[in-house]
Amino acid sequence: MSADPSSAAFCAELVRSHDFDRYASTLFVPADKRRALLALYAFNAEISRVREQVSQPLPGEIRLQWWTDALAGNGHGDVAQNPVAAELLLAIRTHDLSIDRLSKLIDAHIFDLYHDPMPDLAVLESHFRDTSSALFVSAARILGDASEASNHIAEHAGLAQGVVRVAARLPFDAARRQLYLPQDMLVQNGSTAEEVFAGKITPAIRATLDQLITGAREQLATAEGMLAEIAPSVRAAFLPLALVKHDLQRMAQPDHDPFALYIRARLRTLWTLWRASRSLASV
Repeated sequence: MSADPSSAAFCAELVRSHDFDRYASTLFVPADKRRALLALYAFNAEISRVREQVSQPLPGEIRLQWWTDALAGNGHGDVAQNPVAAELLLAIRTHDLSIDRLSKLIDAHIFDLYHDPMPDLAVLESHFRDTSSALFVSAARILGDASEASNHIAEHAGLAQGVVRVAARLPFDAARRQLYLPQDMLVQNGSTAEEVFAGKITPAIRATLDQLITGAREQLATAEGMLAEIAPSVRAAFLPLALVKHDLQRMAQPDHDPFALYIRARLRTLWTLWRASRSLASV
């Protein structure tokens, strides 16, 4: 490992502040794997936050290109001085993480910089595969499993988690006039992007969300049913699924208002993950 513990501490604090769900999940993995996971999740936090740090697409694309160059070994001299980049490159070397997969994750977030609507479910699911699923695959590899079984679990897990994150961010995205709900599904249900941007629930918007949530619960069930195929030591990579399950149950309630801001209590997050860590060991 790197001799500079400050970079690792920087990554841990970044993830704790901006992605507490994933940060909390690392508390239940072996200590010798935690640093690499936090580097992976810190990288994801940096990429995901680019759209919030720029007001125009071009500066955002330049920031994302910096990360692409850093992964390809074409970065400028300041790459080693960036604590997240330094830790990520160390994790890549130590655990043989796929640079191609991480580069696709960067490319997927170019969509965030523009206000083009998400056209259909197929494109949305492709986005999830390149983001949420890619993180699950990489986390499983850090924990020692690069098998086809873990990759299949990661795909289904990412599709379920992606829906939860889109639904949870609906109030923010609507305020920014960004549409991640598939436009074709909205139209089929009799709604429009403008209705979503208005921030008020309608039967058509609820029908669209219900379809997505139903599909996500099916993906979650598939992922959970496959966990027995991988080693208990690797199942911790999929601990965030416990939070996905908790959130999908809440979102499926008839009185759930998707435009009302909801932040899960951190104690609830820790409790849910702790219980899941105990049950996963006996799958």
